[in-house]
Amino acid sequence: MLSLRTESIGVALLVVLVVPCHATAQSTQGPSSKRAIAVRTASPIRLDGVLDDASWREASWFEDFLQKDPDQFAPPGDRTAISFVYDDDALYVGARMYSTDPENIPRDVTRRDQYGNSEHIVVSLDPYQDRRTAYSFSVTAGGVRRDYYHPQDTDDYMARDFTFDPVWEARVSIDSLGWTAEMRIPFSQLRFNSQENQAWGLNIFRWMPQRNEDAFWVVVPRNETGWSSRFGTLTGIENIPATRRIEVLPYLAATSRFTTDPGEGNPFDDGQTSAGRVGGDIKMGLGSSLTLTATVNPDFGQVEADPAEVNLTAFETFFSERRPFFTESRQVLEGQVSDYFYSRRIGGRAHGSASGDYVSGPDNTTILSAAKVTGRLASGMSVGALGAVTQREFAHSYDSTSGTFGRQEVEPATLYGVLRLQQEVGPSSSVLGFSFSGMRRFLSKGSYLRNLLSREAFAGGADWVLRFQGGRYEIWGHLGMSYVSGDTAAMLRIQRSSAHYFQRPDAVHGRLDPSRESLAGVTAALTATKNAGNVLWTVQAQTVSPRFETNDMGRLQRANTHSLFGKILYRQTEPSRVARRWSVGVQAHGNWNYDWNRTVSEVTATADITFANYIDTRLRLIHGPRNTNDTFSRGGPLMGTGHYYGVGVGTNSNFSNPNGWRLDVEYYGSESGTHLGSLRGGLFFRPSTRFGFSIDPFYQRHVDPRQYITSIAGGNEATFGTRYVFANVDKTTLSAQIRMSYTVSPDLTIEAYAEPFTASGRYYDHKELPEPRSRFFNIYGTEGTTIERENETTYRVTDSSDGSSFTLPVLDFNSFSFRSNLVLRWEWRRGSTLFLVWQQNRSAACSAFADPMDCPIDGTPGALSQPGFLADTFRAPGDNFFAVKLSYWLPVH
Repeated sequence: MLSLRTESIGVALLVVLVVPCHATAQSTQGPSSKRAIAVRTASPIRLDGVLDDASWREASWFEDFLQKDPDQFAPPGDRTAISFVYDDDALYVGARMYSTDPENIPRDVTRRDQYGNSEHIVVSLDPYQDRRTAYSFSVTAGGVRRDYYHPQDTDDYMARDFTFDPVWEARVSIDSLGWTAEMRIPFSQLRFNSQENQAWGLNIFRWMPQRNEDAFWVVVPRNETGWSSRFGTLTGIENIPATRRIEVLPYLAATSRFTTDPGEGNPFDDGQTSAGRVGGDIKMGLGSSLTLTATVNPDFGQVEADPAEVNLTAFETFFSERRPFFTESRQVLEGQVSDYFYSRRIGGRAHGSASGDYVSGPDNTTILSAAKVTGRLASGMSVGALGAVTQREFAHSYDSTSGTFGRQEVEPATLYGVLRLQQEVGPSSSVLGFSFSGMRRFLSKGSYLRNLLSREAFAGGADWVLRFQGGRYEIWGHLGMSYVSGDTAAMLRIQRSSAHYFQRPDAVHGRLDPSRESLAGVTAALTATKNAGNVLWTVQAQTVSPRFETNDMGRLQRANTHSLFGKILYRQTEPSRVARRWSVGVQAHGNWNYDWNRTVSEVTATADITFANYIDTRLRLIHGPRNTNDTFSRGGPLMGTGHYYGVGVGTNSNFSNPNGWRLDVEYYGSESGTHLGSLRGGLFFRPSTRFGFSIDPFYQRHVDPRQYITSIAGGNEATFGTRYVFANVDKTTLSAQIRMSYTVSPDLTIEAYAEPFTASGRYYDHKELPEPRSRFFNIYGTEGTTIERENETTYRVTDSSDGSSFTLPVLDFNSFSFRSNLVLRWEWRRGSTLFLVWQQNRSAACSAFADPMDCPIDGTPGALSQPGFLADTFRAPGDNFFAVKLSYWLPVH
C-alpha cells in the first residue's frame, strides 16, 4: 500500500495551489493586424526560381518588413517582396530578395535541413490559426530547403521540431538585383480545418548573415514572448478540394557485416554476414486533420551511432532518439511529461542473455510493426496515439567442448501503447492534457525472464499550461501515477534498482518487500514562470513518490524525491556600444527524499554577454553546502557530502560567420576531495560553398573519492553488518567528434562522421564507510587494516580488529573506441532517397581481466589517457558494416 500521508503531501499542496489559478486573464500581446492575400491561379507555374510566370504578375505583393536585429523596428538594409498564389493542389510562394551586393550574397550549398552560412527566407504558416503551433518552410540563396514544426508558441531554436519532413519543392535564382525564390508547398503536406474559406496565421523572416540582420514581416520584440500568437493573417485560400492524402514509401535494403576477429571455429560468424530486407511506411489522412502513419519491418540502418562513454555510475544513460519513425511528431506523443514515454524502449536491447563459447544474439529486438495517429481537430484537440509490437527473440550458443548448440529466449514478444490528448482553451491558448503509456510482455510460463522483467506497466496523468497575457506568464504542472506488476523476483529487482534502493537499511519510507507483486506511485509538479520583459523568473515544486516507476516504458533516474527550484534573471536586450545584449541571474534548488533528508542544495549565479561583434561569453558560479546522499552507497545507508564549488566559462564566435569556434572550460571541487576539470571546444569552417568541416574535442579529468566498489557481509554494527567499500578513482576521458561533408547539390551529399574515444581509470586508497551519514572513511592500510596486491586481478584486505580477510577486484582500466560512418544520400526523386552507408565500430578494453593481446597500448591498465591514445583507437579490433537502401515515394491522389 502507498504511504498516503507522506506521499500525498506534495500532491495535495500542488492541487491547493493550482485550483484558484484559472486562465481568466486576457492577452495584452495579441496577433498582428497585418494581412496578406493569396490569389488563385489557373496558369501553370514552372518552378525554376525565376519569377517570370504570368501568375506572379497577377499576384498581390507586399514588402512591409522591419528589422528585429540589429536595429529593432528599423527599415531593412535591403528590400524583400513576397506574394502567394495557389491552385487546387498547392500553395506557391514567390519571393524577391533585393541586394546592394548580389555577387557576395552568402549561398553555401549544404544538405537539406542545414543552412551553413547562407542568406535565407523563412515562411511560417499556422494553418489551424490556433495561435500556438506553426510550420516553417525555408530556402537559402544556395537552393537548400529546410523545414521544421513549432509545437509551442515560441521560435526558440531548442523548441523547434526538426523531424517534420514534408515533401515540397523550392528553386532559387541569382540575378543583378539580388536573388529570387519559388516554393511549392502541397496542401497534402499541411494540416488545416476543413472549411470553405481558409484564414491562416502567417509570418515571414529573412536572415542576412553578411550584416547580422533579421527582417520580419511581424516583429516579436526581443524582450517579449510568443511566435504564432503574434502572426498576421493569410487570406484568399478558398474551396480547396478534398484529397485522400495517402503516401506509400516502400524500401529495399541490403547489408553486409565484416568481423575482424570472429574467433576460430565460430559457427555463427565466418567473418562476413549478409542480409536483405523489404519493408515500408504508409501515411494516410484521416479526414483533413489527422494522419495515420504505419511501418512494417522498419529499417533503421543509416542512423548515426550513439556517442561513446564509460559510465561508472549506477544510473542509466538516456540517449536521444534518432529513428525517423519515432522522432517525427515526438513532442505530440511525449507532451509535457517525458517520464511516461521514452521511445527507445521500443526495439531496444534484449534483457536476457545466453552463455557459451560462442553466442549469436540480436543487437536489438525486432519491431514487427508500428503505427501512430497524430493531428489536431477543429475543436483545438491535439491527438497522438502510437502502438508497436516487437517479436520474441532468441540467442543461439555453441559449446566447443561438447560440440552442442543451445537456444535461449532473451526477450519476450511485447506490446507497447501510447496515447496523448491535448485541448487548447482560453484566449491565450492555454493547454489541458492527458497522457497514457502502457506495456505488456508475453512471458512464457517457467521462463527465467519472469524473474528479470515485469509483466505489465502503465503510467499517465493530467498536465496543464495556463497562459496569461499572451504567454507573458504561465502556470504549468502535472499530476500522474504509475503501476507495474510481475512475479515477485522481478518486483524485487525493481525495488533494488538505482531508481529506488528500497534495501537501504536506514530508510523509513520505501522499504524492501520481497513479497510484492506490484508497485504503484504518484508524481506531481507545479511551476510558475514569467517569460517576457527585462526581469524573468521561475519557481517550481515537484514530488516523485518512492514507488513511482516508469522504466519499462518511460525513463526515471530517481524516485523518492521532493524538490524545489527558483530562478530570477535580469536581461537587457537593447544594444549599446559594448554589447548587443546581456543578462545576469541566480538560481537555487534543493532535493529531499521522503524521509526529509536533504540530498541536494545548490546556488548558481550566471552571467551572459553578447558583445557588439556578436562574440558571446558566459560565466557560471556554483556552490553547494554539506548534504547527505542516499545513492552513493548503492542501497546502503546515507552518506555525508562536503560542500562543493564550481566555475564554468564559455565563449563562442559570431554564429553567422562561415568559420568559427567555441570553447567551454569547467572546474568543480569539494572539501571531500573531488576534482573535476573539463575542456570542450569546437572548430568549424567552410573552405568553399560546398565543403564543410568541424571538430569537437573534449577532455575531462575527474578525481572522485567516493567511487563505489562493492558491499561485503561482515561489517560492524554501525553499518548494519555490511562493509560498504569505496575507492578514489582518477578517471580521464578524451574524445573528438569529427564531421565532414561535401554537397554535390542540395539533393546529393556525402557526409562523414568519426569519433575516436579513449578513457582511463586508476583506483587507489580503497576504504569503507565507518558509519551512516559520515563524510569520512576508514582507509585500508591504516588503523589495523592492511591491503596488498594478491595477484593480477585481486587485492587482499585484512582487518586485525576482527581477524577477517576478503578480496577486492583490481578495476584499473583503459578503454578505446572508434566509431565512424560514411553516408551518400541522394534524393533521386521527390520524396525518394538512395542511401549508401559504411559504418565502422572498433573497440578494445585493457584491464586485469582482459586479454593483454587485445589492448592497443603497452603497460599497466589505468594509464592516464593522452592525445596519442586517440590514434591507438585505430588499432582496436572491430566490425565494418555496409548497407544500401532505396526508397520510393508514391503519393496516391
